[in-house]
Amino acid sequence: MRKINSALAIIIGITLLFSCNNAQSPRGNEQHSINKVMQQSDGSIALHVDKAESYRDKKNPSTNTAEWNVVMPKSGRFDVWLSSATIDTTNLGYENKVLLNIHNNVLETLPVINKVVKNTNEVEAPYFRVDSFMGTLYIQDTGQYLVQIISDKILPEDVHDAGDKITEKTKLLSVTLTPAIK
Repeated sequence: MRKINSALAIIIGITLLFSCNNAQSPRGNEQHSINKVMQQSDGSIALHVDKAESYRDKKNPSTNTAEWNVVMPKSGRFDVWLSSATIDTTNLGYENKVLLNIHNNVLETLPVINKVVKNTNEVEAPYFRVDSFMGTLYIQDTGQYLVQIISDKILPEDVHDAGDKITEKTKLLSVTLTPAIK
Protein backbone atom coordinates (compact mmCIF):
# COMPACT_ATOMS: atom_id res chain seq x y z
CA MET A 1 0.00 0.00 0.00
CA ARG A 2 2.85 2.36 0.83
CA LYS A 3 4.47 1.71 -2.55
CA ILE A 4 1.22 2.51 -4.35
CA ASN A 5 0.74 5.74 -2.35
CA SER A 6 4.35 6.76 -2.98
CA ALA A 7 4.07 6.04 -6.70
CA LEU A 8 0.76 7.90 -6.86
CA ALA A 9 2.28 10.92 -5.05
CA ILE A 10 5.22 10.99 -7.47
CA ILE A 11 2.91 10.81 -10.52
CA ILE A 12 0.72 13.64 -9.13
CA GLY A 13 3.83 15.70 -8.35
CA ILE A 14 5.24 15.25 -11.87
CA THR A 15 1.86 16.06 -13.41
CA LEU A 16 1.60 19.26 -11.37
CA LEU A 17 5.15 20.23 -12.23
CA PHE A 18 4.57 19.84 -15.98
CA SER A 19 1.19 21.57 -15.87
CA CYS A 20 2.72 24.57 -14.08
CA ASN A 21 5.50 24.78 -16.66
CA ASN A 22 3.00 24.57 -19.53
CA ALA A 23 0.95 27.39 -18.01
CA GLN A 24 4.00 29.65 -17.95
CA SER A 25 5.37 28.79 -21.39
CA PRO A 26 2.93 30.85 -23.50
CA ARG A 27 3.71 34.00 -21.53
CA GLY A 28 7.44 33.50 -22.08
CA ASN A 29 6.88 32.90 -25.80
CA GLU A 30 4.74 36.04 -26.05
CA GLN A 31 7.62 38.06 -24.61
CA HIS A 32 9.95 36.78 -27.32
CA SER A 33 7.39 37.12 -30.11
CA ILE A 34 6.87 40.80 -29.26
CA ASN A 35 10.49 41.51 -30.19
CA LYS A 36 10.64 39.02 -33.10
CA VAL A 37 11.09 40.44 -36.59
CA MET A 38 10.54 38.34 -39.69
CA GLN A 39 12.51 38.88 -42.89
CA GLN A 40 10.22 40.14 -45.67
CA SER A 41 9.56 38.11 -48.82
CA ASP A 42 11.83 40.48 -50.81
CA GLY A 43 14.69 39.69 -48.38
CA SER A 44 14.66 43.04 -46.56
CA ILE A 45 14.57 43.48 -42.79
CA ALA A 46 13.25 46.64 -41.10
CA LEU A 47 14.23 47.12 -37.45
CA HIS A 48 12.49 50.00 -35.68
CA VAL A 49 14.12 51.32 -32.49
CA ASP A 50 10.75 52.01 -30.84
CA LYS A 51 9.88 48.27 -31.16
CA ALA A 52 13.19 46.96 -29.81
CA GLU A 53 14.24 45.71 -26.43
CA SER A 54 16.46 48.56 -25.34
CA TYR A 55 18.84 49.95 -22.78
CA ARG A 56 18.83 53.75 -22.64
CA ASP A 57 20.95 55.83 -20.28
CA LYS A 58 20.67 59.62 -20.15
CA LYS A 59 24.00 60.04 -18.34
CA ASN A 60 26.08 57.82 -20.66
CA PRO A 61 24.23 57.58 -23.98
CA SER A 62 27.21 56.03 -25.79
CA THR A 63 26.14 52.65 -24.37
CA ASN A 64 22.48 52.90 -25.45
CA THR A 65 21.46 49.65 -27.11
CA ALA A 66 18.51 48.30 -29.10
CA GLU A 67 18.05 44.57 -29.77
CA TRP A 68 15.76 42.46 -31.94
CA ASN A 69 15.31 38.74 -32.57
CA VAL A 70 15.35 38.37 -36.36
CA VAL A 71 14.22 35.27 -38.25
CA MET A 72 16.08 35.02 -41.56
CA PRO A 73 14.95 32.33 -44.00
CA LYS A 74 17.18 33.90 -46.72
CA SER A 75 20.89 34.49 -46.26
CA GLY A 76 23.21 36.60 -48.39
CA ARG A 77 24.81 40.02 -48.68
CA PHE A 78 22.88 43.00 -47.30
CA ASP A 79 23.23 46.77 -47.57
CA VAL A 80 22.68 48.32 -44.15
CA TRP A 81 20.96 51.71 -43.84
CA LEU A 82 20.29 53.81 -40.74
CA SER A 83 17.33 56.18 -40.64
CA SER A 84 17.49 59.17 -38.31
CA ALA A 85 15.13 61.99 -37.44
CA THR A 86 16.99 65.29 -37.43
CA ILE A 87 16.34 69.02 -37.46
CA ASP A 88 19.69 69.71 -39.17
CA THR A 89 20.10 68.19 -42.64
CA THR A 90 23.72 69.33 -42.84
CA ASN A 91 25.10 67.68 -39.68
CA LEU A 92 23.57 64.71 -37.89
CA GLY A 93 25.57 65.30 -34.73
CA TYR A 94 26.44 61.69 -33.91
CA GLU A 95 29.22 61.97 -31.34
CA ASN A 96 30.22 58.30 -31.47
CA LYS A 97 30.28 55.61 -34.11
CA VAL A 98 27.21 53.41 -34.46
CA LEU A 99 27.93 49.71 -33.96
CA LEU A 100 25.78 46.95 -35.49
CA ASN A 101 26.32 43.32 -34.43
CA ILE A 102 24.61 40.35 -36.10
CA HIS A 103 25.98 36.96 -35.02
CA ASN A 104 29.53 38.33 -34.62
CA ASN A 105 29.35 40.19 -37.94
CA VAL A 106 30.10 43.77 -36.94
CA LEU A 107 29.69 47.04 -38.82
CA GLU A 108 30.85 50.30 -37.28
CA THR A 109 30.49 53.76 -38.76
CA LEU A 110 29.96 57.42 -37.97
CA PRO A 111 26.72 58.18 -39.88
CA VAL A 112 26.74 60.81 -42.61
CA ILE A 113 23.84 62.12 -44.65
CA ASN A 114 23.34 60.09 -47.83
CA LYS A 115 19.65 60.83 -48.46
CA VAL A 116 17.12 63.32 -47.12
CA VAL A 117 13.70 61.70 -47.36
CA LYS A 118 10.88 64.15 -47.98
CA ASN A 119 7.16 63.66 -47.41
CA THR A 120 7.35 60.80 -44.94
CA ASN A 121 4.95 60.15 -42.10
CA GLU A 122 7.72 58.68 -39.91
CA VAL A 123 8.66 62.07 -38.46
CA GLU A 124 6.83 65.24 -37.57
CA ALA A 125 7.96 68.83 -38.07
CA PRO A 126 10.49 70.22 -37.34
CA TYR A 127 12.24 66.88 -37.98
CA PHE A 128 13.35 65.43 -41.31
CA ARG A 129 14.18 61.79 -42.01
CA VAL A 130 17.74 61.22 -43.14
CA ASP A 131 19.18 57.91 -44.34
CA SER A 132 22.83 56.95 -43.84
CA PHE A 133 24.59 54.06 -45.56
CA MET A 134 26.36 52.00 -42.92
CA GLY A 135 28.00 49.38 -45.14
CA THR A 136 27.51 45.88 -46.53
CA LEU A 137 27.23 42.76 -44.41
CA TYR A 138 27.34 39.09 -45.42
CA ILE A 139 25.18 36.66 -43.44
CA GLN A 140 26.08 33.12 -44.44
CA ASP A 141 23.47 31.03 -42.62
CA THR A 142 19.71 31.21 -42.24
CA GLY A 143 18.05 31.03 -38.83
CA GLN A 144 17.19 33.27 -35.89
CA TYR A 145 19.71 35.93 -34.91
CA LEU A 146 20.04 38.50 -32.16
CA VAL A 147 20.63 41.85 -33.85
CA GLN A 148 22.10 44.59 -31.69
CA ILE A 149 22.80 48.24 -32.41
CA ILE A 150 24.68 50.57 -30.06
CA SER A 151 24.40 54.34 -30.51
CA ASP A 152 24.29 57.56 -28.52
CA LYS A 153 21.25 58.50 -30.63
CA ILE A 154 19.04 55.73 -29.23
CA LEU A 155 17.34 58.19 -26.94
CA PRO A 156 15.49 57.57 -23.69
CA GLU A 157 11.73 57.42 -24.25
CA ASP A 158 11.09 60.40 -21.99
CA VAL A 159 13.20 62.77 -24.12
CA HIS A 160 10.70 65.05 -25.85
CA ASP A 161 10.47 68.58 -27.09
CA ALA A 162 10.57 70.97 -24.15
CA GLY A 163 8.02 73.57 -25.18
CA ASP A 164 9.49 75.55 -28.04
CA LYS A 165 13.02 74.28 -27.36
CA ILE A 166 14.15 71.08 -29.10
CA THR A 167 16.11 69.00 -26.58
CA GLU A 168 17.65 66.55 -29.08
CA LYS A 169 18.73 67.48 -32.58
CA THR A 170 18.94 63.88 -33.90
CA LYS A 171 17.56 60.49 -32.90
CA LEU A 172 18.01 57.04 -34.45
CA LEU A 173 14.75 55.70 -35.90
CA SER A 174 15.54 52.40 -37.59
CA VAL A 175 18.00 50.06 -39.24
CA THR A 176 17.14 48.49 -42.59
CA LEU A 177 18.91 45.58 -44.26
CA THR A 178 18.22 45.21 -47.97
CA PRO A 179 19.62 42.48 -50.24
CA ALA A 180 22.70 43.82 -52.03
CA ILE A 181 22.40 43.92 -55.80
CA LYS A 182 25.47 42.61 -57.61
